[in-house]
Amino acid sequence: MSPFHELYKRLTQAMDVPDLVIRVAGVKLFHAGEDIPDDIRMYAPDGITVTSCQAIRSATMEDAVYLTKENIGCVAAAISLGLVDEYQPDPLEGEREYTEIMRKSSGKEEDFVPPAPADFTEGMVYACQDSGHKEFSLFGEEDSGRYATLEIARKAISHMRSIQPPDILGVFYFSPDFEEVDITPDIVVLSLRPVELCRVVQGYQYLTGERVKADIGGVRAGCADLIVEPFMTGEINFSPYCLGARLIAKFEADRMGMSMPFSVFETMVKGMEASMTGFPFPQYPGANPNP
Repeated sequence: MSPFHELYKRLTQAMDVPDLVIRVAGVKLFHAGEDIPDDIRMYAPDGITVTSCQAIRSATMEDAVYLTKENIGCVAAAISLGLVDEYQPDPLEGEREYTEIMRKSSGKEEDFVPPAPADFTEGMVYACQDSGHKEFSLFGEEDSGRYATLEIARKAISHMRSIQPPDILGVFYFSPDFEEVDITPDIVVLSLRPVELCRVVQGYQYLTGERVKADIGGVRAGCADLIVEPFMTGEINFSPYCLGARLIAKFEADRMGMSMPFSVFETMVKGMEASMTGFPFPQYPGANPNP
């Protein structure tokens, strides 16, 4: 049993609710020059592209996904995760899940040219009305865009974490049950109901006394907020998910994302175990979703 799998089992046991399933994913970032095992490469999507949000959800449902710049379905996530240069002037090759929504929304499918990474970085995509690029809308001619003006879009983008210059060859998303390769995740992502989020924060604080702060936005939850933020800061972050996570990855209405480095996940689990008698989770209203 891998250390990740063992901690996951201990996490579920510390909740003390029979048959409760806690959705957890591991994320491993492979840097330039690292060897990537064939047993991981085999989980690259075949003939399709997958967004980072979709990969997280798949991993929490006991699947595994290996994403590269060739098969990632979201250009913004490719930027955040360090797979492509944020100022690349040319669109990524091939059809991408996120920009194909734009193509269909534009009403000019044959003439549509997808946005390049630079168009995201410069705010052209997120402020599609103000930038004059209505072809970058997701919901037709009247789509407001994600931000009101280019200035606001650029301000928001400047606060989104990204691994730049790009230094990542691939990102592997996997469940705690993954045993083909002995691998420890860089980041652990939990997809939780609010009542479960309450309990894991209590467990973490029991041993640390540290407040848990959220640095969140309305876009790039499954990449910038839930992977890159804790990867770069070493701290916990959480998110209500984003547009892509809700509409493309289909995260349910009662779920929130919480993420942390693996070492912090270990501390959290130990704290939950040690504090079970002080925080009787089975008594929390709604703790058992199937009473």
